[in-house]
Amino acid sequence: MKRDLLENVKVIVPDIFSDERGSFSENFNQKKFHEITNNDYSFVQDNKSFSKKGVFRGLHYQLNQPQGKLVQVLSGEVYDVVVDLRKSSESFGDWMGIILSHENNKQLWIPPGFAHGFLVLSEIAEFFYKVTDYWSKSDERCIKWDDEKIGIELPETPKNISKSDQKGTSFADAEYFL
Repeated sequence: MKRDLLENVKVIVPDIFSDERGSFSENFNQKKFHEITNNDYSFVQDNKSFSKKGVFRGLHYQLNQPQGKLVQVLSGEVYDVVVDLRKSSESFGDWMGIILSHENNKQLWIPPGFAHGFLVLSEIAEFFYKVTDYWSKSDERCIKWDDEKIGIELPETPKNISKSDQKGTSFADAEYFL
């Protein structure tokens, strides 16, 4: 089922200060982040991807080394998708989608326990994210975005999905968090 916001997921909009020279924003402040999430998360790695229109990346997660992700778009526009994989959650199996762009300056905090992916809507997009644990190839999992049980509705049909993401599992066969 689609939800506007999943439990513990947060939309963050940093303040932007603009003048005739351009603009400035504080994209991350540890103290403010802890106040928003009410948790003591620390980030260990920053990642950036560059993707073309129609590319869908995801739905990714790590089971034994789960990653919390603070994501934002530096240029372009994406439709960001999050699926709750926490069996103990009231929103287990539910999903949400939100447009992130360099224009709306929104960030999305996705705590550990969720699968995540995004579809590029603009000609190109630079996607930046901070993560709370290191990437582990052997621990990475992927669920197919078009699994009927989840029922994700994208604003456009993806045109380019990696071979490994095409081999993702169904939601029913996925490994979940407790």
